[in-house]
Amino acid sequence: MESAPCNTNGELRSVAAAKDRRTDALGDLRVIPDEILCAILTRLTPHDVARLSCVSSVMYILCNEEPLWMSLCLGIVNRPIEYKGSWKKTALDQLDFLHKYIEASRRTLQFDGFSSLFLYRRLYRCHTSLNGFSFDDGNVERKENIPFEEFLMEYDCQKPVMISGLADHWPARKSWTSEELLMKYPETKFRISQRSSKKVSMKFKDYVSYTQIQHDEDPLYIFDDKFGEVAPDLLKDYSVPHIFQEDYFDVLDTDQRPPYRWLIIGPERSGASWHVDPGLTSAWNTLLCGRKRWALYPPGRVPLGVTMHVNEDDGDVNIETPSSLQWWLDFYPLLADNDKPIECTQLPGETIYVPSGWWHCVLNLETTIAVTQNFVNSKNFEFVCLDMAPGYRHKGICRAGLLALDDSSFVDIEKNSLCIENGSSYFDLNRREKRVRIEDKCSENCTNDMSMSDGFGGDLEYSYDISFLTMFLDNERDHYSSLWSSGNCIGQREMRDWLWKLWVQRPELRDLIWKGACLALNAGKWYERVGAICNFHEFPGPSLDEKLPVGTGSNPVYLIDDYVIKIFAEGGLEASLYCLGTELEFYSIVHKSNYSLKNYIPSVLASGILLSENGSYRVLPWDGRGIPELIASFTSIKHEEGDYPFGLCAKKNFEYQNAGRLLHESGNCAKPSSVWPYIVTRRCRGKMFAELRDTLSSEDELNLACFLGKQLHDLHLLPVPHQSCNDSVPMVREDHIQPLCCSGLSENGLDKIGHPADLELFISILNRKRENVVRRLAEWGDPIPSKLIEKVDDYIPRDLHVLFDQLEHEAECRSYTWIHSDVMDDNIYMMPYSDSTLEKKLSEPCVEEGTYISRSNNSNNHKLSWVPSYILDFSNLSAGEPILDLIPIYLDIFRGDPHLLKQFLTSYKLPFKRRKSMVEVVNSNRLDQLSYRAMCYCILHDDNVLGAIFSIWKELKSATTWEEVEETVWGDLNSYI
Repeated sequence: MESAPCNTNGELRSVAAAKDRRTDALGDLRVIPDEILCAILTRLTPHDVARLSCVSSVMYILCNEEPLWMSLCLGIVNRPIEYKGSWKKTALDQLDFLHKYIEASRRTLQFDGFSSLFLYRRLYRCHTSLNGFSFDDGNVERKENIPFEEFLMEYDCQKPVMISGLADHWPARKSWTSEELLMKYPETKFRISQRSSKKVSMKFKDYVSYTQIQHDEDPLYIFDDKFGEVAPDLLKDYSVPHIFQEDYFDVLDTDQRPPYRWLIIGPERSGASWHVDPGLTSAWNTLLCGRKRWALYPPGRVPLGVTMHVNEDDGDVNIETPSSLQWWLDFYPLLADNDKPIECTQLPGETIYVPSGWWHCVLNLETTIAVTQNFVNSKNFEFVCLDMAPGYRHKGICRAGLLALDDSSFVDIEKNSLCIENGSSYFDLNRREKRVRIEDKCSENCTNDMSMSDGFGGDLEYSYDISFLTMFLDNERDHYSSLWSSGNCIGQREMRDWLWKLWVQRPELRDLIWKGACLALNAGKWYERVGAICNFHEFPGPSLDEKLPVGTGSNPVYLIDDYVIKIFAEGGLEASLYCLGTELEFYSIVHKSNYSLKNYIPSVLASGILLSENGSYRVLPWDGRGIPELIASFTSIKHEEGDYPFGLCAKKNFEYQNAGRLLHESGNCAKPSSVWPYIVTRRCRGKMFAELRDTLSSEDELNLACFLGKQLHDLHLLPVPHQSCNDSVPMVREDHIQPLCCSGLSENGLDKIGHPADLELFISILNRKRENVVRRLAEWGDPIPSKLIEKVDDYIPRDLHVLFDQLEHEAECRSYTWIHSDVMDDNIYMMPYSDSTLEKKLSEPCVEEGTYISRSNNSNNHKLSWVPSYILDFSNLSAGEPILDLIPIYLDIFRGDPHLLKQFLTSYKLPFKRRKSMVEVVNSNRLDQLSYRAMCYCILHDDNVLGAIFSIWKELKSATTWEEVEETVWGDLNSYI
């Protein structure tokens, strides 16, 4: 290939005399368009790009483009950005190489003999001015100080409107200018919006400096949902306009609700590309400084140039769209008049309302400062719940309308419309990814209603109406067990918590809340199923107040009169059978023991299996023993007879088969089921710790830690069913993996390195999880720092056996015990200390020097004290190393409080592990540290406990090593003996 030319006099050679040098300079790469070449370069490291720039003169041009180095810099950023006048310099600064960069040595770019329309257009976008964009007022309706009743009737969830007068009395109208904010917040770091997976921030003084000298085609702009935390005084400068104050998310604490408010600051040419607001929420946006150009399309009308990808596995919607400036320059001129969007220019002091589901694109015509909030109210609540529901087809329909439908017969839609009430669905779910393209559909009518021939002599009309959109739900999925979309604005647990809090705190909205719960949780179907269980056992049926499942767990739970009914759905039928079978086996063992734990768990009243047959339900009682004929006929699982064929040993083998699978590979949970195991327990009186957390005294919390230590002590000493060659274990149906408990073991049940069979199986499960740990953490994503994900392979042992080598296997130092797995704030019940029955029940000493109940709260003290009374929800029971139970307790119950952890350990009084000799203790390394073991378990955990860690210890988001995280979170464990 040709080498880069050296032009000593710095003058361009005559274009007329120039020869087309692209072919010689690129060789075989000449067949690749410049756009693709530039895209490939963004995938390389800065070092590789620098090397590649030396290959030829054309590569030198491609490798020195500012847009390329902007992309490279944002991909490697490891600290707040300080713009150095060019993105190449800024990237070198991030790499600490700027001191080696000599500007004078840079060769002059030679363009003679080389032309590129792609590069020219990009260069034009970088240097164009928007002064010539002389827009008129547009066609969005404008109102002044609109009354709430008029907004509700004419615009709410119907059409956009520009409103003046709502911010006239805000302090922000005068104080939110670049100059004023720079004086007050020069060192404050704000989050930056850009096309990179990394979180980027800049000091405000550096951002202002950047905006004054940058020439980027898609400039960085501040889009910060945490501005109220880093600059709390900004929250005092504005208030939510009166017509937008109804917000159902306000029942959640600020740290629990999804991002909903943003500070937005951007220079000329910056803006937001085409999108629909998250969760189909509505939004208001008030401009304080500058001018913004808005373009909007109604729901179901995808803008020209936008491509949607709807993933079939979890329904996540990804959008490929040009930048805001590129769309206005390259796509807008192609539109016919009747295809153009609804448009307007927003001026300082004006507020625009964007209804649920509306596409919108924003271009800053000059430097702008704005504030925006998203909200859920009575008009869009059902749409928000619909968007949360598992499945993929309805998500595409909401955003792309009929374009989201494939070319197959619309008879399916007609069938589905007839079966909405009973929850049926006839949609064929075969494709891996649903792609919707708009390029050939730009002549569609730009209205709220669209129609398309169904191929059978009729028309199917699209409407952004909840009854119409509900037809496209995949109602066959069990909404409690199906994979939740990673793009949802809140998770499954948070969604259930939100609906339950609304149900309790806003009883006047229960009709509406029920409709939303039926969409998001399939609540109507679960209500029918729990009713059938009540009828069979002659329990009172659920009242109107008891219709909604309680708690945030993955299995529907109902509180009905004096009973708690839990229907197992998580993970599909197989997983549910193992959960119930193991729970029933555990109850049998604990009630035969002499431990006090049995006094603090609810008693079992009934258990069985619910079967749906031809629209009706049949109940089969089952106590976990034997294999009911019903199960044998509905599953292909083969077991040998035994006391608990679906008990702990079988469940551990099932865990082994599924260990290490990524979220989208969990196929069983998406399969429709007509069989549901269930259990009925006695209802515990009192309140969940989750409801009381913020009202408890420090003494109450210490009592709780003491209680949990004692009960976990008893749990971890209970007899554990052991794996052996004669145990009943499941036959593997798909991958032909032999259960480890029946292979490679000696006659005494130990493997070749001295581990018991059950411990060997536990370690093998850990090793399978270890295989996909990097991909799994990448799937979890934020807030786990990407730089730590890259280092996880070097932190965790390749073979987890090394954590267990040389351990004593004495009775008081057990490495394999029962594990509750889910001791969290909604699984602890508490009662007032004044309850006389409770005092009698909780009279047993917890530690040598005290009891559960603090005796300082005597009759002369009117302060209400709460004490723990029950541990609930044993559906996630498993077996493993006892330290695993510390993870949910420390992170969820104690929220990282080291004093509560110390109290727990004082009460627990069991060693977690012991080396075989004092010599090994003296020569111990990090493998002997409890903190290291706990950190490894956090990384390998099935749930995203790392997300909890980086949310509790926010300073760890800047950690550079796992050792730093380990010491901060678990360091106190190393002093425990």
